[in-house]
Amino acid sequence: MGDRKDLASEGLNDELKGTAKQVEGRIRSAVGGARGDTGQQVKGKAQEIKGKVQQKVGRAKEKMDPNPGVDDV
Repeated sequence: MGDRKDLASEGLNDELKGTAKQVEGRIRSAVGGARGDTGQQVKGKAQEIKGKVQQKVGRAKEKMDPNPGVDDV
Protein backbone atom coordinates (compact mmCIF):
# COMPACT_ATOMS: atom_id res chain seq x y z
CA MET A 1 0.00 0.00 0.00
CA GLY A 2 1.30 3.48 -0.83
CA ASP A 3 1.39 6.47 1.41
CA ARG A 4 -2.07 7.63 2.44
CA LYS A 5 -2.79 10.82 4.26
CA ASP A 6 -4.89 10.87 7.35
CA LEU A 7 -8.54 10.94 6.22
CA ALA A 8 -9.49 13.26 9.04
CA SER A 9 -6.89 15.79 7.90
CA GLU A 10 -8.01 15.48 4.29
CA GLY A 11 -11.60 15.88 5.39
CA LEU A 12 -10.86 19.02 7.36
CA ASN A 13 -8.99 20.43 4.38
CA ASP A 14 -11.97 19.70 2.12
CA GLU A 15 -14.34 21.31 4.61
CA LEU A 16 -12.27 24.49 4.73
CA LYS A 17 -11.96 24.69 0.94
CA GLY A 18 -15.69 24.04 0.62
CA THR A 19 -16.50 26.84 3.03
CA ALA A 20 -14.24 29.21 1.10
CA LYS A 21 -15.98 28.27 -2.17
CA GLN A 22 -19.37 28.91 -0.60
CA VAL A 23 -18.35 32.36 0.60
CA GLU A 24 -16.79 33.20 -2.75
CA GLY A 25 -19.94 32.02 -4.51
CA ARG A 26 -22.19 34.12 -2.30
CA ILE A 27 -20.08 37.20 -2.97
CA ARG A 28 -20.04 36.54 -6.70
CA SER A 29 -23.81 36.06 -6.71
CA ALA A 30 -24.38 39.23 -4.69
CA VAL A 31 -22.13 41.29 -6.96
CA GLY A 32 -23.91 39.86 -9.99
CA GLY A 33 -27.24 40.81 -8.45
CA ALA A 34 -26.09 44.34 -7.70
CA ARG A 35 -24.89 44.76 -11.28
CA GLY A 36 -27.89 43.04 -12.81
CA ASP A 37 -25.63 40.34 -14.25
CA THR A 38 -27.65 37.13 -14.07
CA GLY A 39 -24.75 35.15 -15.54
CA GLN A 40 -22.57 36.02 -12.56
CA GLN A 41 -25.43 35.26 -10.19
CA VAL A 42 -25.81 31.79 -11.69
CA LYS A 43 -22.06 31.16 -11.58
CA GLY A 44 -22.01 32.29 -7.97
CA LYS A 45 -24.83 29.93 -7.02
CA ALA A 46 -23.09 27.05 -8.82
CA GLN A 47 -19.88 27.79 -6.94
CA GLU A 48 -21.81 27.87 -3.69
CA ILE A 49 -23.29 24.43 -4.42
CA LYS A 50 -19.84 23.03 -5.27
CA GLY A 51 -18.61 24.33 -1.93
CA LYS A 52 -21.45 22.65 -0.05
CA VAL A 53 -20.71 19.34 -1.76
CA GLN A 54 -17.00 19.60 -1.01
CA GLN A 55 -17.80 20.39 2.61
CA LYS A 56 -20.01 17.30 2.91
CA VAL A 57 -17.34 15.10 1.30
CA GLY A 58 -14.89 16.41 3.88
CA ARG A 59 -17.23 15.58 6.75
CA ALA A 60 -17.72 12.08 5.36
CA LYS A 61 -13.95 11.55 5.15
CA GLU A 62 -13.56 12.63 8.75
CA LYS A 63 -16.24 10.20 9.91
CA MET A 64 -14.66 7.33 7.96
CA ASP A 65 -11.25 7.70 9.61
CA PRO A 66 -10.84 5.05 12.33
CA ASN A 67 -7.64 6.68 13.68
CA PRO A 68 -7.78 10.47 13.36
CA GLY A 69 -4.34 12.02 13.36
CA VAL A 70 -2.58 8.81 12.29
CA ASP A 71 -1.30 8.43 8.71
CA ASP A 72 -1.48 5.05 7.00
CA VAL A 73 1.85 4.01 5.58
